[in-house]
Amino acid sequence: MGTAVGGGKAVPRYVQIAEEIVQQIRAGVLGAGDMVPSESELVDRYGVSGGTIRKAMVEVRASGLVETRHGKGSIVKARPPVRHRSSDRFRRTHRQEGRAAYLAESAQSGAEAKVSVLFIGPMEAPEDIAGRLGVEAGTQVLARRRLYFRNGTPVETATSYLPWDVVKDIPELFAENPGGGGIYARLEEHGHVFAEFVETLQARPASKAETSELALSPGAPVVHLLRDAVTEMGRVVEVCDTLMAADQFVFEYRIPARD
Repeated sequence: MGTAVGGGKAVPRYVQIAEEIVQQIRAGVLGAGDMVPSESELVDRYGVSGGTIRKAMVEVRASGLVETRHGKGSIVKARPPVRHRSSDRFRRTHRQEGRAAYLAESAQSGAEAKVSVLFIGPMEAPEDIAGRLGVEAGTQVLARRRLYFRNGTPVETATSYLPWDVVKDIPELFAENPGGGGIYARLEEHGHVFAEFVETLQARPASKAETSELALSPGAPVVHLLRDAVTEMGRVVEVCDTLMAADQFVFEYRIPARD
């Protein structure tokens, strides 16, 4: 029997069980290498038939979070975090080799990366973004919003805001695929050579909308990162507003000890 949820729609019991198991994995209750409880254990726990549990486990396996080994059952897969290396991920050599930062860092961790573009187009700059770009709030900018996947799991959303006078003559920045090396490579090709990238991070619980977009457990921690891309002329030519699933990333910074 299904349980009525939003809109009066009934959610089948096997789907409810599958979602609960998936949430336990995402929350770390079931960690990498742990066995998912056996069919008989799940039958006793949920008071349902073996057929219901088998259907639930089909859904769990479809999530990509477990692997089934013959004679052993289902085991939670390891999910090594992507490592952010501030002294490495934005190196010019990555761009020259045609690798954008996210793809470069995913390759370093042995992860399979995918990027889905959600929106590209003009937008009025929000007040906080406008201040970083040095323009008036409401000024037209180009927005590029993406959803990043790692091994099939959504781990990060990012929206880049770029000044219109900078991008209007760079058609690649309006394309879904801006080419090898990403938008930073295209900007440098047009004379906007980068001097530094300044990042501000804040950890907090995910909002309801964010948990849905990143397939997180309610209240799961996220890292909100704002990055200014600063050229040698001292101009910020991109602000990137990024939200990351906290359990998927390790931040590693190299801090000079000299002046």
